[in-house]
Amino acid sequence: MSRDESRPDRYRSVFISDVHLGTRAAQTPALLDFLKRVDAETYYLVGDIIDFWKVRRGPAWSQSHNDVLQKLLRKVRKGSRIIFIPGNHDEALRDYCGQSFGGIEILRDTIHVGPDGRRYLVMHGDEFDVVVRYAKWLAFLGDRSYELALWSNAPLNWLRRHMGLGYWSLSAYLKNRIKTAVNFIGEFENALADVARRRNVDGVICGHIHHAADRMIDGVHYLNCGDWVESCTAILEKSTGEMEVIRWSLSPDELAPVAASAPRSQAAA
Repeated sequence: MSRDESRPDRYRSVFISDVHLGTRAAQTPALLDFLKRVDAETYYLVGDIIDFWKVRRGPAWSQSHNDVLQKLLRKVRKGSRIIFIPGNHDEALRDYCGQSFGGIEILRDTIHVGPDGRRYLVMHGDEFDVVVRYAKWLAFLGDRSYELALWSNAPLNWLRRHMGLGYWSLSAYLKNRIKTAVNFIGEFENALADVARRRNVDGVICGHIHHAADRMIDGVHYLNCGDWVESCTAILEKSTGEMEVIRWSLSPDELAPVAASAPRSQAAA
């Protein structure tokens, strides 16, 4: 993938989720760089793009947050299609599903059809929190303690930069190490795969849990966009229909695909 802004890479589709504009954790410089250097026919915004929960408590809204919205609107004016599927943090926009604002279509969920005919259910995924039973971790993940873990990423990475080290996320580390969280992720993935089977589609593309993934679950292709507060990940669909989860970095040397997730039997070990 080139990093030449004057000649952006062209893809069939781009899927991003969990940007959380309005919070200090939103990594808008990286997202703006991504949007400048990656172009697509269709962009899917798979929920929690704007964090209305935080906005109600008092937003942390800088110019770069406006720039992200303006960049997306410019994409529409230049001919890209943008589909916005609200999540739980921007659920107020679900009242407007079926409508279009500034050329951005708002849908509750949708079916994405690849050039090879494979069909993917695209949805945020928050509806399926109810199928898991790890309430203590969910409370941590969704409330102030999680914000504290995210906040700690900034000072930790300030120190790491001065030591010549790359970016590292404490919140992502905790999520991948605490057994309850690993179990929650597995339950969530199984629930979404079950929904895809009931909808008679080949795969599901979602967000919500801030954990990028690309795996097969009993014949269902499960893809999770990840987020733009911890990992800066997105899903790219090539013209061939091949899907790839990538992790974006402002440093070209750190740009790399995200490897397919390990089977849950290994992850939960």
